[in-house]
Amino acid sequence: MKIGRFNIEQLSEGIFEVIDDGVFHKIDAVEITGKRPIEEETSLINTIGIDPILIQSGKQVILLDTGLGWGLDHGSDYTDTSNLLTNLDIFGIKPEDVTHVVLSHLHFDHAAGSTRIDVQNRTQATLPNAHYFVQKLEWLYAAEKAAEPNNAREVGYQMDELYKLHAENRLVLIQDNCFELIKGIDLIHTGGHTPGHQIVKIHDRDETAYYLGDLVPSELHINNYFMMQVDVDPIQAKKAKTILLKQAYEEGATLLFYHSIHTKAGTLSRDQYRKYHLEPIQPAY
Repeated sequence: MKIGRFNIEQLSEGIFEVIDDGVFHKIDAVEITGKRPIEEETSLINTIGIDPILIQSGKQVILLDTGLGWGLDHGSDYTDTSNLLTNLDIFGIKPEDVTHVVLSHLHFDHAAGSTRIDVQNRTQATLPNAHYFVQKLEWLYAAEKAAEPNNAREVGYQMDELYKLHAENRLVLIQDNCFELIKGIDLIHTGGHTPGHQIVKIHDRDETAYYLGDLVPSELHINNYFMMQVDVDPIQAKKAKTILLKQAYEEGATLLFYHSIHTKAGTLSRDQYRKYHLEPIQPAY
């Protein structure tokens, strides 16, 4: 899809079931995508997609989150799975072409694809010419939580390889509530899901899109709140979500989801009861 001058693609690493202890199990997509759940259905909340966002504008190639990264490491058992590099290859993009990486937060299902282990068992940046943009508050919180024996209630932090990015000065630690990545792309600190969670606003030529990270993980979360057990600050998360959805509705903005299975992008409408409905946007191919 296009938002002004920006070409946007939603990548896919597949569909996963998240077990209670935060373990991810890849499942057969056919059984899930063949059945359309009603919006209120909660039985599939632990069944999620992993869909990083690719943005292109001229020589600028930007990734929003980097996925689980299964199969990136040398000697990995996941030899037949999609990951960041296999997805980029579909669009003719080399890892060296990526200029910016935005991490909504540092839970491993959003950030593990940022690094890989090479043939010498050394940690390397998956995107070697990019800088990785993350809220400083998120980095400090993640480092603190990673040191604890049980570092999350569901999906936690796996920081060992990310320290290499920090040591190489590849991490840009943001302290602003609103940070302009490039003209037309703003990083907005929301907190809620994690203390340093951020979303992305993409805007150009009177067109707008929002990448929601885990503030609104999928279309099932628009009118429902299923995140009580995993949000660090539920009150802040619900407040930020309410403000964002109202603004997106008023702007006619496109919403981009990271964890959706069926509807990965769409715009909002409202019914007579002021309940939101998502009008799907289908890929152009």
